[in-house]
Amino acid sequence: MSIQTTEATTTEKVETVRYTADVIALTDDNHVLLIKRGWDPHKGAWALPGGHVDAGETSRDAAARELREETGVDFDPSHLWQLGIFDDPNRDPRGRYITAAYIAHVPNNTTATPGDDAVEARWFHINQLPDLAFDHAAIINAATARG
Repeated sequence: MSIQTTEATTTEKVETVRYTADVIALTDDNHVLLIKRGWDPHKGAWALPGGHVDAGETSRDAAARELREETGVDFDPSHLWQLGIFDDPNRDPRGRYITAAYIAHVPNNTTATPGDDAVEARWFHINQLPDLAFDHAAIINAATARG
């Protein structure tokens, strides 16, 4: 008895996927913390604090680290609430970036100081946001829709 096999030809597109974490820091008086980006892409644009998840790091820990590095706001990672995953293939001009977005409820009048790649950190009322980089407006909308 012989077994006959056929080889199927498939074309598979391989892409590099990068993993990031972003933070929607919200106050009870409806302000969200944004940073002004210090480098490209979107240099000079307002964005949520966030960045790459480092090797051996969870996205939750990365979110807390990025919030601290970019704004000086120290937040316990265990108190971050995961909003969701944002993975539109076109969300970042550098290529495929998937982000885990977290919500941090912080006290009103929390002081923010820019650091790392942020040239400015500022609180904005959620009804008076500037134009935002990437898909950060959609992320904030998803966060505020949850209440």
